[in-house]
Amino acid sequence: MRTGMTAAAWAEQQVAAVRDDPSGRLALMQRCYYGPFGKAPRHLPYRRAAMSAMQWELRRGVLQPPFSDRPGSPWWRAVNERVLRDGCEAVALSGDLSGSASSRTVEFWLSFAQYPTARAWWRAHNGSVIAGYLEHRALAEAETVAERFFMNVVLCRVLYTHALVAAPRIALGWLRPLAPLLGDPRLGMAGIFLQLSRVLPDEYPLREEVRFYMRNELGFGRLLDYGVIVPRLQQIYEWSAHELADSGLLDCIDDGALTYALSADDHTFWQPPDSLILHLAQRLLPPPTEPRRGGTSA
Repeated sequence: MRTGMTAAAWAEQQVAAVRDDPSGRLALMQRCYYGPFGKAPRHLPYRRAAMSAMQWELRRGVLQPPFSDRPGSPWWRAVNERVLRDGCEAVALSGDLSGSASSRTVEFWLSFAQYPTARAWWRAHNGSVIAGYLEHRALAEAETVAERFFMNVVLCRVLYTHALVAAPRIALGWLRPLAPLLGDPRLGMAGIFLQLSRVLPDEYPLREEVRFYMRNELGFGRLLDYGVIVPRLQQIYEWSAHELADSGLLDCIDDGALTYALSADDHTFWQPPDSLILHLAQRLLPPPTEPRRGGTSA
């Protein structure tokens, strides 16, 4: 690393260098997990979830530069940049560059760098993601309704997977002993909750109505979303806002309906379809009646 630069300035320089290079973004993300000295074996396993999500973004084309034949999404590009910039700044601060953390989310990444755990990784990752969401709401509102709907699906799934690790009682009820294993970003099982490639086509932008994509969702995805996650959405968002110290997240939900860049007319998207299997899932895994926001046993 160059001396004479602050960590924040160095991070911005790294991100700017790959802004219009989707594969360069992926390579930069991977380099962050090697740390400032090129060797970080404790951190490397955590790149699995991050790389998987970013490879999905590349396949969809949302990170393509605005001058390409098929321009990407200004919103997806901006949120991705926030995650990259926070990670790069944490790497620089862990190395030999000066300055203090420019945001709370960078502090989360520093905590992960110093003591890598599944809970610390999810707190850092989701802190950066939520900051990107809240900072770029205006860009989100310029997207199609279907794209905005799936922005909410992505957000609720990453929050839920974090809760599996750090608040298993909220996330999985009486099956909570299994929750940390299912949500560990080092393991392939976490991909079950983050996998959207079988719901969304690998293309951008989405041109069909939301109901079209919902009808094509596979049975397991529908069971996961409406049978397990939707009944506990309000609790998960409240717990996440506390865990990540970001009350702005609560502006993205209204009485159990996800509202990020969506109108009140779109609340019906979150009404579960009438299904015997969904009713059984909700009876077998009911959300806790009194959410507990702190502690790993929440």
